[in-house]
Amino acid sequence: MKIVIAIDSMKGSLSSMDGGMAVKEGILRAMPDAQVTVMPLADGGEGTTEALTRGLGGRQISVTVAGPDGAPVTASYGYLEKSRTAIMEMAAAAGITLVPGIQPGQIRQNAESANSAEYSVMRATTRGVGEMILDALNRGCKTFLIGIGGSATNDGGVGILKALGFRFTDDHGQDVGEGAQALGKICRIECCSADPRLSGCRFRIACDVENPLCGPKGATYIFGPQKGVAEDQKEPIDRDMSHFADVTAMTLNKDCRDAAGAGAAGGLGFAFLSYLKGELTPGIDLVLDAVGLEKKLADADIVVTGEGRLDAQTAMGKAPVGVARLAKRYGTKVIAFAGSVTSGARACNKAGIDAYFPILRSICTLEDAMNPEQARQNLADTAEQVFRLL
Repeated sequence: MKIVIAIDSMKGSLSSMDGGMAVKEGILRAMPDAQVTVMPLADGGEGTTEALTRGLGGRQISVTVAGPDGAPVTASYGYLEKSRTAIMEMAAAAGITLVPGIQPGQIRQNAESANSAEYSVMRATTRGVGEMILDALNRGCKTFLIGIGGSATNDGGVGILKALGFRFTDDHGQDVGEGAQALGKICRIECCSADPRLSGCRFRIACDVENPLCGPKGATYIFGPQKGVAEDQKEPIDRDMSHFADVTAMTLNKDCRDAAGAGAAGGLGFAFLSYLKGELTPGIDLVLDAVGLEKKLADADIVVTGEGRLDAQTAMGKAPVGVARLAKRYGTKVIAFAGSVTSGARACNKAGIDAYFPILRSICTLEDAMNPEQARQNLADTAEQVFRLL
């Protein structure tokens, strides 16, 4: 029997590959002769770099780059030497979690001014992401898989582009600086100074939002408040963002401001689309394609997937359902394991998961349930019993 395992991480407990190996252990107890393949799985968000790098046999590279406020931070990305591929999360260099006192989704009640000595969205830059890309270019990378969720920036991607050699100057020929405050000053964009190696690169961007760059559904109005954009700042910043799009369109003779996902990560989606020929793809689709999961599923007898908690949201396109939908192209049975399940998880059956099983085997505290060693044992033991039945 051929079995393919692609289970998402159980956050705070087991990584994707650790969970997969625990399931494999349990299966082999029940079916010693089974052919079991473990594949990495993630949805393009937090943890994707680690999952893909480890699962595809790469290694982590650490590099010192500019953080969102310009101060140095240590950022890591995955490096696959054989395929000359870099796997990155923009949040490693320009993420909201790098800003003290703010968490993703939290609205900052008192936005800082451009003159503040503290973090300010008016100065927050994506430059560090560009510096990560430069480091990967120096290692020979030509393919980039980049997740762009969780940003602390609203600079339209100007920071990353400046790091890669593009020049943005004002009407006096001076550099416009960093952050949202720079957008309205841009009068001229020089592309000829960009790193020539970029022309031979492919940028595949994990993007799960469809917001345009500007307007009431754009980067500033929708995502700006959690980064420090005050109500009275929205209109002027959005106007400056539109100005940046105007100058970009005149320079490049194309206009991507209304493309789905252009407003992601404070306009970073727009920068990738416009300047780097980036391809914006739902995170789970990008990951499944990157690991070549479909080829593994073509002749599988059973597919095993799962995550920390299965609920109604899982059925709305999260990683386990992405695996299930792919498996159903070949009529393959799909089993899912989870740390816990809710009544809403029944929707997962309609979405392609034939049966799901919680792995908790006794009454315990949440802390005990999430203990990595305990979770690994619970997962292996549950898998063993399910596959004994099979």
